[in-house]
Amino acid sequence: MKCTSGLKERSLLSPILAGQMSGLFKVFSNDTRLRLLHELIRQEEACVSDIGQALNMSCQAVSNQLQRLTDWRILASRREGNNIYYRIINPCVIDLLDRALCFVEQPHQSI
Repeated sequence: MKCTSGLKERSLLSPILAGQMSGLFKVFSNDTRLRLLHELIRQEEACVSDIGQALNMSCQAVSNQLQRLTDWRILASRREGNNIYYRIINPCVIDLLDRALCFVEQPHQSI
């Protein structure tokens, strides 16, 4: 999934679109969700208990965070027996997190 044009070529963001983007950034502003997404990137797919173990969190806490990400159509799930497995379905998420990590790992330059 690629956007049709870059930011420079687009008209100024509408208030509605800017609000949607702001909501998305709020979803990404949670350190637990970022760690959870990173674990899913690393594993490609994982069940709630495996994610909970990796993040040292209860299954209920993991499920709550997974639901927020599923609501935004960032994740999809499938059931296998008693387990529900989650995976990232929006490839833009991986690019966004990769760029964010690049940004924070860059040495700060003075102006």
